Amino acid sequence: MDRLEQFDWEGVCSRWEAWHRGEFSGPVFHVSVVPPDGSAIKPHSYLSQYDFSIPAERILDEIEMYLEQCVYVGESYPSVWLNFGPGVLAAMVGGEGHNGEETVWFTPGRWGGKTPGEIHPRLDRNSPWFRRVEEFLLAARGRNGRFHVGCTDLGGTLDVVSSLIPGEELLYALYDCPEEIKRIAGEVHEAWFEAFDYFSGILPENHGFSAWDGTLSARPFYMLQCDFCYMISPEMFGEFVLPELRRSCRKLERCFYHLDGKGELPHLQQILSIKELDGVQWVYGAGGGSLLDWVDVYRQIADAGRKIWISPGGNFREAAQLIEEIGRPELFMIRDSVPAGREGELRDFIASFRK
Repeated sequence: MDRLEQFDWEGVCSRWEAWHRGEFSGPVFHVSVVPPDGSAIKPHSYLSQYDFSIPAERILDEIEMYLEQCVYVGESYPSVWLNFGPGVLAAMVGGEGHNGEETVWFTPGRWGGKTPGEIHPRLDRNSPWFRRVEEFLLAARGRNGRFHVGCTDLGGTLDVVSSLIPGEELLYALYDCPEEIKRIAGEVHEAWFEAFDYFSGILPENHGFSAWDGTLSARPFYMLQCDFCYMISPEMFGEFVLPELRRSCRKLERCFYHLDGKGELPHLQQILSIKELDGVQWVYGAGGGSLLDWVDVYRQIADAGRKIWISPGGNFREAAQLIEEIGRPELFMIRDSVPAGREGELRDFIASFRK
């Protein structure tokens, strides 16, 4: 059986849209069943780890074979996420990208040694990283919609700035030349949307939009973020992050925020004040406990009427307890994957919300 050829895109997309509109009675489940180890070649996590000389077509062939071995349950769907590392936009506006064994990072590139006043990021469509993302999208266009393609991780605006002006230097610059940093962030913002609009336009038949988190939407969507804000005060967040974040939310038709770690919690109420923001993904991180240790955070998000993205790491019982505790199952999106031996358990978990 060709799972990709027979996939029910109409049904899955309609349920996602009902959830976005608040017309779905329970959570949506983007939880797939992955093939047993050794039964299929698992693609690299980062597409940048394939040498750029290898044709995207060949890599997509390999990924498609893997997708055919997966089982798609609930609202999960076959997809290829163009993972070139978090904040790849930095490598498209003058920075440089670097591959490690299990990571990708970005450095100032042509902006190294420059003062903030000398940094003027513009989208460079001749950048090898821009052209490589473009190559994958063009290659996917000929696949007749057999799978969805998720947008590459362009990054948070100030996170991209922190790749061009590394960490400590940027912190000092917030004090020493705040207006220059706001200008640079504004220029990155413009480059971000230029790239987003261009990449999105290459695949008109893509069953909708998604980012690295897997939320599927018929209208333009992105999971916004600012990991850099972990290091700044709420006052600085209000000055340097919130205005740009609000502009991004207004430009995108749907958007969530990636709240990453306890250091971002002081900014939560400001984030929730953005009326155009649709949801929040709270990531408490390694050593941060479990879902049930953060009921108060999830309740703040729910009380603000925002949707909630969770990944229970296979602990369906804990996820069910959290949803019951919050009492708003229609707000939740569950993202996960399980081995073939747990498919029955997964189906029972989904069925418990659909009686």
